[in-house]
Amino acid sequence: MKALVVNCTLKKSPEPSNTEALAAVVVARLAEHGVAVEQVRAVDLDIAPGVVTDAGDGDQWPQVHDKLLESQILVIASPTWLGRPSSVAQRVLERMDAMMSETDDEDRPVAYNRVAGVVVTGNEDGAHHVISEISGALADIGYTVPGQAWTYWHLGPGPGPDYLDERRGRDWAHRTGRTMADNLCGVARALSSVPLKAAG
Repeated sequence: MKALVVNCTLKKSPEPSNTEALAAVVVARLAEHGVAVEQVRAVDLDIAPGVVTDAGDGDQWPQVHDKLLESQILVIASPTWLGRPSSVAQRVLERMDAMMSETDDEDRPVAYNRVAGVVVTGNEDGAHHVISEISGALADIGYTVPGQAWTYWHLGPGPGPDYLDERRGRDWAHRTGRTMADNLCGVARALSSVPLKAAG
């Protein structure tokens, strides 16, 4: 089983990413389940705006699209900015919109029988809003979002320290992240055994 983590931080590599650090807890637990995990930092790629699979002219989204189709598990990881998902996360979801019209050899949307979850960091409240926006978009695209397939960390309300600079709240966020990974694996295996059928 394969998983893809798309980190939607605004920070380019090699700058440390709080979001990547929390996602690492989920990655480690997925690895315990025998899942091969690949990570992509979307801001490092030239991802054109749009709602198509390939925008041409150097667009690097197609390589991410290929990784999505190779993975049974997807994790979208985003910081919270102004109480919302990052602009990078929004662009990733907009490009994934094209998957709604793509079907497999059994005429099912290509996201069917794949599961998805969300990791959120930030130093202000708004994590549940970010989780709901991203989870709702992923469900629209066709992913199955298991119960409690998310984790987050923040010390809101108001500005405060970053995840990498603060120990408070980590135990809860890490425990929830491990549960998230367990639930993603469990539902992914269930769908592998009894897959969803094409609509109608």
